[in-house]
Amino acid sequence: MVFQEGKTSEKIFDFFKKYIDTGDFIGVEGEIIKTKTGEISILVKKIDLLSKAILPLPEKFHGLQNEEDKFRKRYLDIITNPEVKEIFRKRGETIKAIRDFLINRGFLEVDTPILQPLYGGANAKPFTTHYNVYDKDVYLRIAPELYLKRLIVAGFEKVFEFAKCFRNEGADWSHNPEFTLLEFYQAYIDYNELMKITEELIIEVVKKVNGKAEIERDGKKISIKKPFKKITFKELTKGKMNDEAFKEAVKKIKEPTFVINHPLDISPLAKKKDDKTVQRFQLIINGIEIVNAFSELNDPFDQETRFREQEKKKSEEKHKFDKDFVEALKYGMPPTAGFGMGIDRFVMLITGSHSIREILLFPFMKPEK
Repeated sequence: MVFQEGKTSEKIFDFFKKYIDTGDFIGVEGEIIKTKTGEISILVKKIDLLSKAILPLPEKFHGLQNEEDKFRKRYLDIITNPEVKEIFRKRGETIKAIRDFLINRGFLEVDTPILQPLYGGANAKPFTTHYNVYDKDVYLRIAPELYLKRLIVAGFEKVFEFAKCFRNEGADWSHNPEFTLLEFYQAYIDYNELMKITEELIIEVVKKVNGKAEIERDGKKISIKKPFKKITFKELTKGKMNDEAFKEAVKKIKEPTFVINHPLDISPLAKKKDDKTVQRFQLIINGIEIVNAFSELNDPFDQETRFREQEKKKSEEKHKFDKDFVEALKYGMPPTAGFGMGIDRFVMLITGSHSIREILLFPFMKPEK
């Protein structure tokens, strides 16, 4: 936008000086010109105030200084910080790249219920609400898994969903009670074939979003290339076959690594590999759990037994017995492999962010006093 003496009227000059402030939205009409520096601009002949900024924007050079304000007033953080805007551009590109990958391979995108009469698909504490019209308590889903597997029973061989999920648990640098979970299921493959698909997916998406198959955090670069390393759950946790030991051990893993063959008692929905382990893997990159996947248990009697065992546990995070899901399995589900990815964590990796709040547009914040 250019104002030029002799070509822009004094009235427009005066209007601009008196009434236009930083942050205002204006509309201009005029002649398209090229400036002395070669930039295309508009020689202003008419100007209108479209919207008035009542509050002053933060100074762009310094931006918002208070870390809490950056999350509470994300719109101001984005408008004053191009790097923050770039994070969310990459988030959108990441989701699009994943969707394209799956659709190009014949997957169907579906929607399953967020409000569920019975929660399942993960070990987690749910949020509870109430359906007035049915006078019944229901749960915000902790995962879409059991509904997506019902669709495999229904005859859809490849399905996926970007699912908003909710777990009424703690929040830290890698956990948020509301999060985005990608799950997809493919019939007639097992977890070995799914590991190959996972390698292709991760490499293709990182390359599309970052321009190369590489991620960087704190100046340290990690190459994302095939084949990803593999280590068994038992080898990683040195004989300690529990989830707590696993979570501690993965912090040391930097290169893309599949941890495979988890204990049976912490994997109630996965197909057995032997009497003690299941056909399951988790993908770890830079100490973060990105993917959880397995060959799906499709034996209804084994599934019913495992649900009954889960019912005996005292934890609020145990799997509930889902009678309807067991009945669906009795109609027959083909051999299937299922994949779950925490989108928020994956975006953290791709953008080199340190906290899950950095890649959520409007993270939930404690009320201000």
